[in-house]
Amino acid sequence: MAGLPREVGEVFRRYGPAFLAVYGDSISFEQRRVIEALAACRTPALGGHFYKCDECPHEVVLYNSCLNRHCPLCQADEAAQWFESRLAEVLPVFYFHIVFTLPGSLATVALQNKRVVYDLLFKASSQTLLTIASDPRHLGAAIGFFGILHTWGQTLLDHPHVHYVVPGGGLSPDRSRWISTRPTYFAPVRVLSRLFRGKLLALLEDAFNTGKLKFHGSIADLADVKAFHRLINSIRKKELVVYAKEPHASPQQTLKYLARYTHRVAISNRRLISIDDGRVTFSWKDYEHGGGRRTTTLDAVEFIRRFLLHVLPRRFVRIRSYGLMANRDRHEHLEACRRLLGPTPATTNPQAADEPDAEDDDTPATETNESDRRRSLVCPVCKKGRLLKVKEIPPESAPRVPVDASWGWTTT
Repeated sequence: MAGLPREVGEVFRRYGPAFLAVYGDSISFEQRRVIEALAACRTPALGGHFYKCDECPHEVVLYNSCLNRHCPLCQADEAAQWFESRLAEVLPVFYFHIVFTLPGSLATVALQNKRVVYDLLFKASSQTLLTIASDPRHLGAAIGFFGILHTWGQTLLDHPHVHYVVPGGGLSPDRSRWISTRPTYFAPVRVLSRLFRGKLLALLEDAFNTGKLKFHGSIADLADVKAFHRLINSIRKKELVVYAKEPHASPQQTLKYLARYTHRVAISNRRLISIDDGRVTFSWKDYEHGGGRRTTTLDAVEFIRRFLLHVLPRRFVRIRSYGLMANRDRHEHLEACRRLLGPTPATTNPQAADEPDAEDDDTPATETNESDRRRSLVCPVCKKGRLLKVKEIPPESAPRVPVDASWGWTTT
C-alpha cells in the first residue's frame, strides 16, 4: 500500500491481529507487550507534541516513541546515547571481536528456557575468556570486556550467540604493568572452543540436575536423564563455533563498531523491501556462500512469529561487562590501565579491516543518528528557523496526518 512506512511496526499494525488469531493463546506476556508497543510506536496511539517554526508558518507533529528495547526505531537512539556514555572508557589499545555460538542442537532447549540457557551462555563464554587470558601460557593478565547477546540469524531464525569486544592486553597479576597481546592474535580459536564447550556442558548438566531446565512439546523426551545425557554427549564430540576477528584500526572505531551491536534488534527497518498482500520481503546476507545479498519473502504471520522468537525475558540483561570492566570497580581499573599505558595512542593496525563487520548494516550508524538528532531542531522548510514545542497531544487524539518519511515527522 503506497504511502505507508516500510517498518517492522507497520507489519505489526497490519498483521498483528492475524498473528494473534493463530498464536494468541501460546505467546508470552513479554511477546504480547512487544506486539502492542511496536504497533503503537510513533503513532497517534501514544500521543505526541506540536512543534512550530519560529521563522515560518511550518508546523509538525512528533509522535511519542514506545521505548521498547525490541523496537528498531527506538534502539537506534539508545545506541547513540550508549556511544556517548562509553566514549571515555576506551583504552588506547587494539580490541578483538570474539563470538561464542550456542550449538544448534540446543536451540529449542534455549527457546523454552531463555533466561536459564542465555545466562549459561554468558557465563561459559565469559569464564572462557577470563581463564585463557589469565593463563601464563597465553597472556597471563587480567582483562576486561563487554558482551552482547544476539539470538537471531539473518533470516530471523533462532541463533543464540554472544559478541565480545576484548582489549588487546590486560593488567599483570600484581597490577604493576600492562601486558599486551600480539597485534593480530588473542588466543587459539581451538583452545577457546574446547574450553567453552567444557564449561557450557558442565553448566547445562548442573542446571538439569537441579531442575532448572524444562522441556515441552517436541523436546519433552529430554526430561529423561538418559535422553538428556545423550544430547550432551553428542555435543561433546563436536567443535563449538568460536569466531575471532582481527582488531579494528583504532579504539574509537572499535567503540563505534560495538555501539552498532549493543542495541541491535532482530531486523532493522532498512532491511525491509516490501509489506504487501499479507507477505513481508526483506534482504539478508548469505554468509555460507560468500556473504552475498539475498532476499526472502515470508507470510506476514510467519515474519511476526520469527521476530517474536527473539523477545527476551523481562529484565534480562543482554549487555554485560566482566573482569576489569565489571561495574563495581570499572573506573578505578580503567585509571590504572591508563597510567600504565601512558599517553601514546594506539598504532594503526595495517591488517585491520576499516569497514565494520558485514552484519553492521542491520543498524543505522551512530554518527548518522546524532546528525539527525541535531538537524531535527532546524526547520526542514525554511532552513533558518528552529522548531519549538507548542503543546502536548494526548494519546489517541493526535491528528492522523501523512508521514513525511524523510524526517520521521508528521506534517501539517
